[in-house]
Amino acid sequence: MSKFSITSKDFKEGEEIPKKFGYKFENKIPNIYYANSPENSKTFALIMDDPDAMAAVGKVWVHWLEYGSVEQDLPHSKRSQGITDFGEIGYGGPAPPNGRHTYVFKGYALDVKLDLKEGYTKQDLENAMKDHIIAEAKLTGTFTS
Repeated sequence: MSKFSITSKDFKEGEEIPKKFGYKFENKIPNIYYANSPENSKTFALIMDDPDAMAAVGKVWVHWLEYGSVEQDLPHSKRSQGITDFGEIGYGGPAPPNGRHTYVFKGYALDVKLDLKEGYTKQDLENAMKDHIIAEAKLTGTFTS
């Protein structure tokens, strides 16, 4: 069986994320696809963050938290959204304070359905996923301010 993966039709692994997905530009949500999920997957979860922000702002900056059914075509409006470090619920695109940063999209296949209140934090999501991750994958892209 192939390995669980996440991809995007909007950019390839390690490539530059187009400007329209940037927070200070159009802040469009990139299309993220999950592939080869384990049979017993009940939920997909996604965490997008910027580990390079540690040097600039002293923390890994959270840009997007969401989870939902394993239905591939489920729109983002039907997925539960968490709060970003911009203080907003939903997607907050790349916005490096300086130079080029690498953004990491981490996808998780879970063996349970989650039930977090909209606006949950990254820590809330990680706590809820603990001991329920059956597969994980990541996709990285860069963005230049």
